[in-house]
Amino acid sequence: MRRLVIIVALLASVFAISSSVFAQPNPGEATHVVQRGENLYRISLKYGVTMAAIAQRNGITNYNLIFSGQTLYIPAGGVVVPTATPKPGSTAVPATQAPSTGTYTVQRGDTLGSIARRFGTTIQALATLNKISNPNLIYSGQVLQISGTAPVPTPAPGATSAPVPTSSVPVAGGFELGGHVFSFSYPAQMRGAGMTWAKTQIRWDGSAPASIAQSSIDAARSKGFKILLSIVGNASQLAADQNGYIQRFANFLGGVAALNPDGIEVWNEPNIDREWPAGKISGGSYTQMLAASYAAIKKANGNVLVISAAPAPTGFFGGKCATGGCDDNIFIQQMAQAGAANSMDCVGIHYNEGILSPSKTSGDPRGNSGHYSRYYTAMVNLYSGVFPSNALCFTEIGYLSPDGLGPLPNGFSWAANVTAQDQAVWIAEAATLAKNSRRVRLFIVWNVDSTSYAADPQAGYALIRPNNTCNACVTLGAAMGVK
Repeated sequence: MRRLVIIVALLASVFAISSSVFAQPNPGEATHVVQRGENLYRISLKYGVTMAAIAQRNGITNYNLIFSGQTLYIPAGGVVVPTATPKPGSTAVPATQAPSTGTYTVQRGDTLGSIARRFGTTIQALATLNKISNPNLIYSGQVLQISGTAPVPTPAPGATSAPVPTSSVPVAGGFELGGHVFSFSYPAQMRGAGMTWAKTQIRWDGSAPASIAQSSIDAARSKGFKILLSIVGNASQLAADQNGYIQRFANFLGGVAALNPDGIEVWNEPNIDREWPAGKISGGSYTQMLAASYAAIKKANGNVLVISAAPAPTGFFGGKCATGGCDDNIFIQQMAQAGAANSMDCVGIHYNEGILSPSKTSGDPRGNSGHYSRYYTAMVNLYSGVFPSNALCFTEIGYLSPDGLGPLPNGFSWAANVTAQDQAVWIAEAATLAKNSRRVRLFIVWNVDSTSYAADPQAGYALIRPNNTCNACVTLGAAMGVK
């Protein structure tokens, strides 16, 4: 007990010293006293300021280490004026924050949209006032002029703005979050992140009985999770006898459906020759398998959510199909033309090459920076546009970080500068965007717990980091409203 008292005293001393360094608020700053159960992510959402900006202002080096009763200074420009709540029966519209004037220094993670909301103005007004030709291209440290009365440009006759994806058909079942698991060793952390689904992959050898899926179903149910099975067959067997193999594979999926899983993804990334026979890759060919599988699954168990195989997001094939594969935009268009929309409950989609916030729509520093697969929003817009009447199901979405694991293997160096904290913040932002879009039915994070860091650096995507911490569990939990 005496040792505990000494540790608490030392922590209090360190906290006092740290606080004294930042004890003087700057003009216009707000103060926030941390309440029990709060975290930096929730506080950043409340004030419309990035976690990084609050951490830098208050000398916080560990985003997960704040204390109940701690006073935080919120950088100027981050105060959100509470809106008035109308009385019952009132038709009055709650007041919004008043327009502000002055300057604002862009912080890491800011967008022109978030700054506009913060100061009660518009993106167009800020862009015009600051002579910004590309509203998506601002940078940390940039000083912006702020004026709530800045002119709003009038669109040219016939001009239209880019559509924001919304669902014309309600997403059945609402939005749900899950994670791809390997060992299933972290159910408490998954629940803390707001996850209700677990995903595993099964590879069928062409002869095994459907009962090989039973252990995965039982493991998920025993821990209180719904289970999504991503089931992949054998490309060589498919190449040898496509029509016969498709029917056998569909019959196998029907047998699995009878075991009562919650969802089945029919194959995985069939637009590349790693998963589908080279020279036979097309969205139409895959749709033959999807249609047969959908019929077999629904006949066996109408309650199973059927998800089309998510293609690999890629521009490798130059916007077309080749012997070794198809770019995913071409592949899903071929699927749509073959009638895939009628043979699935949800469109499978992958997103796993991001190195920017999911709110960004430009600015990727790599070559081919304008390619849709670089950006979360562009991917959602693409798949929603091709399948406007189907919900989207992310069966893999994640951010790669080498933190604590060493240099990335060849072919993945593009993510060398992504930190584990970036991963935690961005995956929560993506989940929030997905949840609010009304387009996304299921959001499966790739991945929860892989420890493999070889040519395919799966552990770099894992939420559970090498030191057994899970910052992303905290940020996801906040995004999902976990108490």
